[in-house]
Amino acid sequence: MGQAETPRVTIHEVARRAGVSHQTVSRYFRHNEGLKPETRKKIDLVVQELNYRPNLVARSMRTRRTNRLAITLPASTYLWPARLLGAASAAAHAEGFQLEVVSVEGDPGARAERILELAGSGHVEGILSLTPLEIDPATSPVPVVVTGDYDDNLRGVNELADASPVREIVEYLASLGHEVFLHIAGAQSFASARNRKRVYEQTIERCGLTSYGVVIGDWSPRSGYDAVRGLPEESGVTAVVAANDHVAMGAVRGAISRGWRVPDDVSVFGWDDEELGRFATPSLSTVAVDREVQGREAVAKLIAEVRGEPAPRPSPRSINRVIVRETVGPPPSR
Repeated sequence: MGQAETPRVTIHEVARRAGVSHQTVSRYFRHNEGLKPETRKKIDLVVQELNYRPNLVARSMRTRRTNRLAITLPASTYLWPARLLGAASAAAHAEGFQLEVVSVEGDPGARAERILELAGSGHVEGILSLTPLEIDPATSPVPVVVTGDYDDNLRGVNELADASPVREIVEYLASLGHEVFLHIAGAQSFASARNRKRVYEQTIERCGLTSYGVVIGDWSPRSGYDAVRGLPEESGVTAVVAANDHVAMGAVRGAISRGWRVPDDVSVFGWDDEELGRFATPSLSTVAVDREVQGREAVAKLIAEVRGEPAPRPSPRSINRVIVRETVGPPPSR
């Protein structure tokens, strides 16, 4: 004979063990800030002890709400903003919502039509689009929030394409005594790559430094390796500003293959703060990009619209942070 199925823990059992009403437990799962700290702590302990999760299906049948949100992405892209999506999902779950990723095909107009169909299906209470849409939010039966963080091919734009840290990088390297620079750029179809190239060139000129040139790469380690391997011995380059960490690590390998020491002979800066770069030898100087904060803030805005609440104010911060590690040091003595 099979084992008897364990009865599902109910909200009433949670309330009984916590010594509160089931209405109070319901408020707890709606994240109502009116609960007293000691009450919230009692319920926290019981929820953890019983590993209780609210029955969202039963709730949706009772309230005619689905507690489901959707994030829409273009179907025809190989890029995937995993960190942003992970943070968005966690933020949604913390507020009692399930989050689904939905791929939609076509140009912005076609995607808008499909998103309106999803909005009218009754399956979701709100939709977050990471890419531009030709849509009037007033025509949608549920809130639709467009972040505009990515273009139609999920290439970062707006804040994700901010290149101002390049200025800080070049100025810092110059303060160490570097005078001759090389920039290994990313693919110029990306706004982020174009912006970094532009800020690099402007900063070099403004600071009276020398740029040996800009090598247009493709974001790959090979492009960094080839760029450094191709430098003439007399180039004088002592500082390399790379488009991302992959390019930077290729540049480091290219330098080592020539017998150059990093950072004693040449300093290298990357971008993205990839985990592998933190544990490389030497560890990679880079720019950390807090994509998670964008996911959290976008979902918070969508949930506020779903609940009819004022939109939360975005936190005053830059998503980019320059990190100096072992690949950067003073230039060699001439």
